[in-house]
Amino acid sequence: MAYLIAIDQGTTSTRSIVFDETLQVIASAQQEFPQHFPHSGWVEHDPEDLLNTTLSTLKAALAKSNLSAKDIAAIGITNQRETVVVWDKDTGKAIYNAIVWQDRRTADYCQELKDNGSEALIQQKTGLRADPYFSGTEIRWILNNVDGARAKAEAGQLRMGTVDTWLIWHLTAGQVHATDATNASRTLLFNIHTGQWDQELLKLLDIPDSLLPEVKDCAADFGSTDASILGVAIPISGVAGDQHAAVIGQACFQAGMMKSTYGTGCFALLNTGTHAVNSNNNLLTTIAYQLNGQRTYALEGSIFIAGAAVQWLRDGLKIIQKASDTQALAEAADPNQTVYLVPAFVGLGAPYWDPDARGALYGLTRNTGPAEISKATLESIGYQTRDLLQAMKADSAGLKETKTVLRVDGGMTSSEWAMQFLADILDSYVDRPKVLESTATGAAYLAGLQQGVCPSPEQFAKDWALDKRFEPNMDERMREQKYNGWLDAVRRTRSTL
Repeated sequence: MAYLIAIDQGTTSTRSIVFDETLQVIASAQQEFPQHFPHSGWVEHDPEDLLNTTLSTLKAALAKSNLSAKDIAAIGITNQRETVVVWDKDTGKAIYNAIVWQDRRTADYCQELKDNGSEALIQQKTGLRADPYFSGTEIRWILNNVDGARAKAEAGQLRMGTVDTWLIWHLTAGQVHATDATNASRTLLFNIHTGQWDQELLKLLDIPDSLLPEVKDCAADFGSTDASILGVAIPISGVAGDQHAAVIGQACFQAGMMKSTYGTGCFALLNTGTHAVNSNNNLLTTIAYQLNGQRTYALEGSIFIAGAAVQWLRDGLKIIQKASDTQALAEAADPNQTVYLVPAFVGLGAPYWDPDARGALYGLTRNTGPAEISKATLESIGYQTRDLLQAMKADSAGLKETKTVLRVDGGMTSSEWAMQFLADILDSYVDRPKVLESTATGAAYLAGLQQGVCPSPEQFAKDWALDKRFEPNMDERMREQKYNGWLDAVRRTRSTL
């Protein structure tokens, strides 16, 4: 039997998971790392933390599995996508902290791009928007604000990459500077139609092309780990950004299939096949995955705050001790109170794209307490997902008259209450798979596919297994009343700023 390891490098923690060749989990290890908030709206990670937690969890997961490194056929990597690192090519040391996808420091510059008409060019080539969410403006910020960075970049002494690229560089001891098409597609620098770094966009953002990694398929040769790490060199043969890896792990290989991952944020992707659908409703057009040189596209809606709102209940308000406490609180909430949380802690994502909006609670009374606020927090995930689904239906004629089946994954899907509310407010089926590790499964599958360990996508799709289907049972009048209240809350949040 061959075994695979998936590295799942996320926003708040790093995990390494050992799978067998049938993609059953054998062992895993997870380690959190600090978040850094140097200024309001700024979010950073120490790149060394990302690397060190990767190395330590790799070793810990392998030890737990009672396997030898020689038993591992390949490693797959999936990662927080837009978070970016710039480092010195000779020392391998980052010249600044990793700037996280949640960071808003370049909001003013993004507004300049909109004001001077550049956003249309960006959307045409990348499917993205001029927003701090994406890596390109953060790279420009580092080059312009770190002493000597611009000169070093012009001299070809620096390298950049999303977190996958940073990890590959160090896992291969600086031998490989590469990324995959999905991560490249989130940088504002990659033309998703030609499959190349775009010189016009590089010039627009003033970023030298010497910084850029080679772009490969999601299943490809990304080099091998240095033998000093695990004792033997192991091929790295699968890479995809976390949301794209989840598309693969959920076997959404057919046009019209949709998945939504509920982690720190919430990300819904609708497979649109080989056709890149331009959105008229503030969604993103992105590369879902690229295999054998063939790009498959998706419409994406990004919600910045999902699980992070539950973390806020725990760490900020301290009204829960663990995430699972929200279920009992939501069930105990006063049904006569209507409380809305608009979790715009770092602005609003799709379909609003309002970087200046900030979080707000509406409908508070003297009797409002932890139960009602917890319920509002879980409900906010459902409301935001409906915002995305309605925009997707408007952009995709084939979805308009069909009852969508949403495949879900991520930590929040373990909440039965939240998933039932999601089905109710969407008036759609919500399918939760038996294997909730869709993101890591996708990364492992890509690595195994490249090595000939895993089956074709068609066979993999047949093997996908359902754990539970949540069916809508909310009264239509109640559904629309609650959703209209949400839309009013969002309107008030945006109009007061």
